[in-house]
Amino acid sequence: MKTINILLVDDHEVVREGLAVLLNLQGDIKIVCQAENGHQAIAKALTLRPDIVVMDIAMPLLNGLEATRQILKDSSTTKIILLSAHSDDAYVQKAISLGVSGYLIKQTAAHALADAIRQVASGKTFFSPLIAKRLADQERRARATGSPYLPKIPQLTSRESEVLQLIAEGNPNKMTADILNISIKTVEKHRQSLMEKLNIHDTAGLTRHAISTGVIESSVQVTII
Repeated sequence: MKTINILLVDDHEVVREGLAVLLNLQGDIKIVCQAENGHQAIAKALTLRPDIVVMDIAMPLLNGLEATRQILKDSSTTKIILLSAHSDDAYVQKAISLGVSGYLIKQTAAHALADAIRQVASGKTFFSPLIAKRLADQERRARATGSPYLPKIPQLTSRESEVLQLIAEGNPNKMTADILNISIKTVEKHRQSLMEKLNIHDTAGLTRHAISTGVIESSVQVTII
């Protein structure tokens, strides 16, 4: 029986350790490493090349969606299963557009995660039942009407996505520049590019967009500047 090597990513240590214990009891699944944010996830995924990354979406500094994009861009073998407290269409559609192999709602992840990992390791996809049904319904409607199955989403660069998250978390330009090790002028340039691509013209609007698309959770305490 082939062991499935897993990188487990979640910013909540209790959640992460609980899932690690559950998965390590399975016999055919092994947690080879853990990470607590998107930056760590990228570094460890590209170094260790696990079979699957089980990734939380809502994490500080760099969320799971952007980490997913960067990992899949640089690795053709690692697959990703996203975990989220949200099943909103915007979250799911963005995840699918990135090429994830699975998407689970956190409330049901404990008993479904091991099955999802095995399905994904065998080359299949796995979505929580509620999401899978909704996707099937959307695909049927799209075929019936001839409309696109997935709506077109503005494409942001990795750096723009990082800047968007830090802005939405309430960081001023100087702090964002320090975190990303870039100049304030470069931050301002990325901010302007974000507003043009998204057709949004203020920080409050960028924050609302970040929440609606899963860049940050609505429960995150932010300061509008």
